[in-house]
Amino acid sequence: MERIPILRMGNLLLVTIQVDMHDRLALTLQDDLMASISVNGARGVIIDISAMDMVDSFIGRMIADIAGMARILDAETVVVGMQPAVAITLVELGLSLDGVRTALDLERGMTYLREALAVDEPEAADGVGED
Repeated sequence: MERIPILRMGNLLLVTIQVDMHDRLALTLQDDLMASISVNGARGVIIDISAMDMVDSFIGRMIADIAGMARILDAETVVVGMQPAVAITLVELGLSLDGVRTALDLERGMTYLREALAVDEPEAADGVGED
């Protein structure tokens, strides 16, 4: 069975989609990602779609659904690397991806998530803990 790798980096998960996404693979990714968030206690998810040239309405909805499910599991999702053609297609399909944070590239996505998580966990961010 074909799967998309999910890499763990501390409390973040990184998913880089490097293959043509089809409906079954998207559903498998959704299940695998939710299980990985739960098992690892991940607080953030980055989905890199820079290799995707196009998306259909199902894949667009899956991205929004994944972000919504991750949020319920207390993890924030950032979609990075969206190609202009993909953005145009999503808008033309009427998919606004409400609640999905986007960033132009992986570096900006990582920066956003680290800052967002630091706001949630101020003691960890400034290195000050209770002794």
